[in-house]
Amino acid sequence: MPPTPVKVEAARAENLDVFIRALGTVTAFNTVTVRSRVDGELLKVLFREGQLVKAGDLLAQIDPRAFQVQLAQAEGALQQNQAQLDNARRDLQRYQTLFAQDSIARQQVDTQAALVRQYEGTLKTNQAAVDNAKLQLDYTRVTAPIAGRLGLRQVDQGNLVSSGDANGLVIITQTQPISILFTIAEGDLPDVLRELRAGHQLTVQAWDRADLHHIADGVLATVDNQIDTTTGTVKLKARFENKDESLFPNQFLNVRLHVRTLQGATVIPAAAVQRGTPGTYVYVVGDDGTVQMRVVKLGLLDGERIAVDEGLKPGERVVTDGLDRLRDGAKVEVVADPIPGQAGSQLQGGGASPPAAGARGPGARAPGAR
Repeated sequence: MPPTPVKVEAARAENLDVFIRALGTVTAFNTVTVRSRVDGELLKVLFREGQLVKAGDLLAQIDPRAFQVQLAQAEGALQQNQAQLDNARRDLQRYQTLFAQDSIARQQVDTQAALVRQYEGTLKTNQAAVDNAKLQLDYTRVTAPIAGRLGLRQVDQGNLVSSGDANGLVIITQTQPISILFTIAEGDLPDVLRELRAGHQLTVQAWDRADLHHIADGVLATVDNQIDTTTGTVKLKARFENKDESLFPNQFLNVRLHVRTLQGATVIPAAAVQRGTPGTYVYVVGDDGTVQMRVVKLGLLDGERIAVDEGLKPGERVVTDGLDRLRDGAKVEVVADPIPGQAGSQLQGGGASPPAAGARGPGARAPGAR
């Protein structure tokens, strides 16, 4: 049999990042339904749908005239009772002087002192009424309680609004920062807790739904306090600054939680690993151009790279393509150099000669090869 064309890659000693992959949902840190605290006509709508606002920005104006009238009434009652209190205090001073001259009875002084305290209590009630009227008048100015992005307007200008409206005026979602909720298997929880208890801050990567494009980086904020017994998973929350607004509330995406980094691990492509009766094994290309089936013990997987704990050393070449026609001891022809700049020609393998004119060149595949 002629040598089988294969592609190989050398096992390398490198640092391997350990990730826990999960599905996540973007969740706003705070969501507020802005409602009116008073009843009245909506005079002005001062915001645009989708606008970014800061806490305290004026959003709407409710007709303030009725509340201005209530404030004037409360202030008038306050002035009236203030005058009564001032007069009662002056009378009390006169009675105390007369009592010192033994001109009036003690009971008259005590009665006047009680009247002063009564007016003082009434004055406090009037002052509270004034403060309440000012507060109601201030509520006619509807302001943003938090910073965030506004949603769609729920009511139009000219409508009557009240504090009991369920829909409110508009909904604000805080998007800077923003959080992502995701779940991991309970078997992965000890690794996460071990790192957190050691004081390490775990980073979290957000990827699109196709798991192709990296969107943003954040940090793990918290872990839920219990495991869901129906699914065997636990919820985690990650915090993202989201300064570029790349994450949107209720967005569905993929999450990669970086747990730790393996230092100096022997790493090979995951495509080189085969599974069969012997267990997990790879085909190792020897210096004589033959392959040897080698049983290996696998470690952690990071995307398309996987760590090998036992059975392989850095520098040994493993077959990554053309595996379907191989057997232990078969001759192979390496048709591509997987590592750019590697010393040696692209054509490697014991006893293999350069292809003649019209033969398969580097990178070509034999019929039936993957």
